[in-house]
Amino acid sequence: MLHTMVSWAEVEAAEPEFAAGVRAAFGRSKHKTIATLRADGSPRISGIEAEFEEGELTFGSMPRSRKGADLARDPRLALHSPSVDAPEDSPASWRGDAKIAGRAVYTHELTGGQPGQAFRVDIDEVVRIGLNEEGDQLVIEVWRPGKGLRRTMRS
Repeated sequence: MLHTMVSWAEVEAAEPEFAAGVRAAFGRSKHKTIATLRADGSPRISGIEAEFEEGELTFGSMPRSRKGADLARDPRLALHSPSVDAPEDSPASWRGDAKIAGRAVYTHELTGGQPGQAFRVDIDEVVRIGLNEEGDQLVIEVWRPGKGLRRTMRS
């Protein structure tokens, strides 16, 4: 089954408030997590820096990195925002996190102080997880191209 992939700009245009919350979750810290697929199909989790630039979600990979080799073989990936715990005395103040799934698209070689490969993400799914205003229910928002935004609440 073929899925429509979109740029970050298309997510922002479709659901600006949702996209702003996702971007804020990714912006809480410099370091994010990426999941790629090893040659045997098992998952690999790696630290990564990713940025929203000119309507695209972008990241780089160092020369000869395992995640770069994974993506050359199978471009499917998932990115997870930094996870920041709420204070122990205020668990309802947790600000949530976000995830983006899609495919890496090689864009160019990086040169200079940090050589490697640059990628953009063709997005297949965006998820934001947080708490409702009362802090007593988990709110899961899922956006997919052509399907729009779906919200689920869990106690």
